[in-house]
Amino acid sequence: MARPEVQAWQFWALLSAAFAALTAIFAKVGVANVNSDFATLFRTAVILPTLAVLVLATGQIPSLASVSGRTYLFLTLSALATGASWLCYFRALQLGDAAQVAPVDKLSVVLVAVFGVVFLGERLTGRGWLGIAFVTLGVLLIAWKR
Repeated sequence: MARPEVQAWQFWALLSAAFAALTAIFAKVGVANVNSDFATLFRTAVILPTLAVLVLATGQIPSLASVSGRTYLFLTLSALATGASWLCYFRALQLGDAAQVAPVDKLSVVLVAVFGVVFLGERLTGRGWLGIAFVTLGVLLIAWKR
């Protein structure tokens, strides 16, 4: 029986998930004795130079004029959404358990699927929608305290 081949995007997505899990655990400990907004600022201050070194070292900076205004606009909007997400995430971690906050945060998976269909014209199969329903149900089961 042939083993399924892992595609490049799947490898990177799994690494992303692993690092996101570590982010939640490290952040929960990190925000224990500091304001969550300051924690977000500090985290951002660490990320910016780290990425700058990576991009410079690998020669990935394009000519700034070769990037379209539309690209800059949507990258800016993405950055603002990321910042808002981080501020909310760190505040939630400060107030709640990481084992509950992180799964609720992953409702973004559901929202991305819905937004992808509505705004980007993407399509999900019946199986895809079933998966989205299961993710939603899982989040509700984890987040619902009795």
